[in-house]
Amino acid sequence: MRRNPLAQRKASDRVADAFRQVGDLIVLVSTIAHVAARRSTAASVGLQNYWRSEQPRNWLALESKFAAMISYGLTAKLLAEVLPTGGNINVAGVYRNLQRVAERMEAELGEEKWQFIDGCQRDWDALPPPGPPLTVGLDGGFIHAKDQKSRGEGWFEVIAGKSMPEEGAAKCFAYVQTYDTKPQRRLFELMKSQGLQANQQVTFLSDGADDVRELPLYLSPESEHWLDWFHVAMRLKVMGQIAKGLVNEQNMTSAHTEDAAEELDTVDVGKELERVKWFLWHGNVVRALDAIEDIEGELDFLPQDGESRKKLVKAVREFRGYIEANQNFIPNYGDRYRHGEKISTAFAESAVNQVVSKRMVKKQQMRWSESGAHNLLQVRTKVLNNQLRETFVRWYPGMRTEQETEIEKKAA
Repeated sequence: MRRNPLAQRKASDRVADAFRQVGDLIVLVSTIAHVAARRSTAASVGLQNYWRSEQPRNWLALESKFAAMISYGLTAKLLAEVLPTGGNINVAGVYRNLQRVAERMEAELGEEKWQFIDGCQRDWDALPPPGPPLTVGLDGGFIHAKDQKSRGEGWFEVIAGKSMPEEGAAKCFAYVQTYDTKPQRRLFELMKSQGLQANQQVTFLSDGADDVRELPLYLSPESEHWLDWFHVAMRLKVMGQIAKGLVNEQNMTSAHTEDAAEELDTVDVGKELERVKWFLWHGNVVRALDAIEDIEGELDFLPQDGESRKKLVKAVREFRGYIEANQNFIPNYGDRYRHGEKISTAFAESAVNQVVSKRMVKKQQMRWSESGAHNLLQVRTKVLNNQLRETFVRWYPGMRTEQETEIEKKAA
């Protein structure tokens, strides 16, 4: 039977994507060849027994790393292809092993506290000079739920973020919002691993949602918390598009009645939205809220049965509530921008895409349980932060770090 060339091409594309995501696959193959060359006895009895009996920890580390980056099924196929497994590897086993690794990581995480600020100003002043400031961006994403009871329960939220120092590598974290019981501890330990001190400046940027906005409170005494400009601008853009639809809708009815044309001339929602945007850009929340109320008042002059009007009224009211809830976290964005300070969590958006979407949403048909997704995210962030091998070395002191393995290969 002939195979569909399109299906073959799609399969090859998936394999190619897997190889690109796992950038150290070539190093893995060369390591296997190196082990085989040095251990002729092991090669004679079969590298399968060697890897399964003498290197179970290395096996588990590699399997966890691959499973965090690509699907469980593709991980099983990939390991069976490049390692001497004898075909004795399955998807369920890969899944169980990764869950056990994640559960052990979770057991090591300290207890949750309502605040992580210890000491007083005198103690903080006595600390050594702090490192460069940290900027932490927080955002949310959604993935398919496994046990959905209705269409509205078909998704659950994942909170992801990235901590970026001015010097050094950025680190990311993620958790399932309705499952994790230690979100503040998780974020605090991440910043602590980057050398956070109590006298170090930290800037938190969030999308303004209640759960995300409250997450970084009481983590650092030298922190500042701001609403992300990206989400403000996106909401204004959506309302502007609805306003254009309202104009078109009014233009279609203006030919029938003179009153509609007169109402259209007196209601220029687009200009009012630009005023709101200008006020918010300069941190003038009071004038922005006044302008939003003006828009609501002007919309009352339009016919009540217009579809675009209904959508715009709803969007404007939601936006007013959004600004009112976050008014204490709105800075002078223009001033911050002119001084080179961050005003947007565009880097956090990329973190959501990197941590969540690439593995769990895009081109993935799998549905997830909250615990399964949360555990996978913990291993995946360890891989992305280059901390998975360090974790295994801490668990199993006999294991060599990646640097030690590389030095041994070069010396051989």
